[in-house]
Parts: sequence; structure tokens; C-alpha cells
Amino acid sequence: MVTATFRFYEELNDFLARPLRRRAFSCACARNATAKHMIEALGVPHTEVELILVNGESVGFDHPLADGDRVAVYPKFEALDIRPLLRVRDAPLRELRFVADAHLGGLAQLLRLAGFDTLYDNHFPDDEIEALAAAEHRIVLTRDRELLKRRSITHGCYVRALKPRAQVHEIFGRLDLASSARPFRLCLMCNAPLRPIERAAVRERVPAGVYDRQTRFVTCDVCRRVFWEGSHWQRMRTLIDGLTRPTDEAHAAHDRHQRHERHNGHEGPDRGGGA
Repeated sequence: MVTATFRFYEELNDFLARPLRRRAFSCACARNATAKHMIEALGVPHTEVELILVNGESVGFDHPLADGDRVAVYPKFEALDIRPLLRVRDAPLRELRFVADAHLGGLAQLLRLAGFDTLYDNHFPDDEIEALAAAEHRIVLTRDRELLKRRSITHGCYVRALKPRAQVHEIFGRLDLASSARPFRLCLMCNAPLRPIERAAVRERVPAGVYDRQTRFVTCDVCRRVFWEGSHWQRMRTLIDGLTRPTDEAHAAHDRHQRHERHNGHEGPDRGGGA
């Protein structure tokens, strides 16, 4: 048996027992225990960890701990450049794609709205989420920390917020998604690409008033829904602006939208209207 001293930083403390948060503490470790084993034994999913220092030197997850080691564990760095140090994953994912667990259906739709390929099914078992993440190089989004501890899941985020809009702001901030967003290109229901469709082709598929007012339509070839730039689209545009623009620009966009609605009156519910 060996004893090591641990210190977790920033949001990683949320996963620890309260007496262990934001301070150094000693912990007995099994002989030949690795850094990853002990970090997860203390409650922190390995997907939340970006950097591990043992006695001041950066190490990987498989580093064996020795008696007297001092272990510092860090989440993603927002301000410091740690490129010279050993990150615990080989490389970032080239394309940001997600798979969300059963509790995050609203978040999945908002990520699709922003243009991010996001798989979601209310009946996905954990084994299938793990398999999809490994086979398709997807980032797992979940509120189940035990899921993130699975060995084959290399990229994942524990979602702290409870409401979908707060969740999407959280994920955009943590993963710096603003510059990668490509909104209104995916179906919110199917995750399939949307494509433009001729106005004449949707005459029987949309309300007459919508057909008279709108000139541009897109459709999903999977669910066959039709979308147009109605009031619902305007509200979603405001949400996207709040995610991708600086705060002052987002507020200005929101104010412009509010003035537009007051001037034109409420259009009534849009069937579709998502893109």
C-alpha cells in the first residue's frame, strides 16, 4: 500500500466528497495503482481531466503512483498555454460530433440547431452510447458520471446545468464552439442535413398563409418536414446569436428581434419554421 497526496482544481472539485474539495489530501492507493485508477476512484471521470502533474511533472493516465507522490489534477485550461506539457489525450477530435444520453434531449436539439451532428435516442442504453462514441469518434454528453468512467470513452463532458438553454451555453463555453457553429443546416428531429426545396413543391405541405408570405423553404429528406423563416426561426436566430456573438452584440440582436415582432405583430404558430 502506498500513500499519495492529491489536489484537484476548479470544477473537478464538484465530483469530490465535500471534505476533499479545494484542498490537498492524502489517500491510500493500491500498489501499482495508476493515476487514472485513483482519479476515478475518487469520483472524477477521466474525460473531465486535461492535465495531471505528479511531483511537478506532467504524466499520462497510465502513470503508476509511488509512495509520497503529490498529484495535481486539472480540467481544461481556458487561459494558460499548456502545449509544452503532456495532455492526457493524444489529440483533439478533428470533427466535433456528439452523442447525448437519455436526459439531454433538449440539449441535443439545440446543438443540432447550431449545426453540430448530435445523436440522441431516449432509449439509448449506456453500452450503445459507449459503442457509438468509440466507433464514430463522438463526444459523450451526460449527467451520469459513471458513464464517463468507461474505458473506451476518451472524450466526454459531464453536463452540470439542468435546463437545455443553460446546458447549450455551458457546452459552447467549455468546448469553445462559437467559431465552429453552422446553424440551420440539420433537422432538429432527425439530425439529417436540410436542403433547399422549390417553393412550388411545398404548396400542399405548408399552410396557405405561410406559402403566401414565404419565398424560401428547406426540407428534411428523412422526416419530410418543411421549414421556413417564420417567427419561430427568428426566435432561434436570436438564441444562436447569443451563443456565437459577444454579449453586447447578442443583446442588440435580441432588441432588434423584439422591435420586429412588435412592429409586425405575432404571426401565429409555425409548423416547422426551424430553418
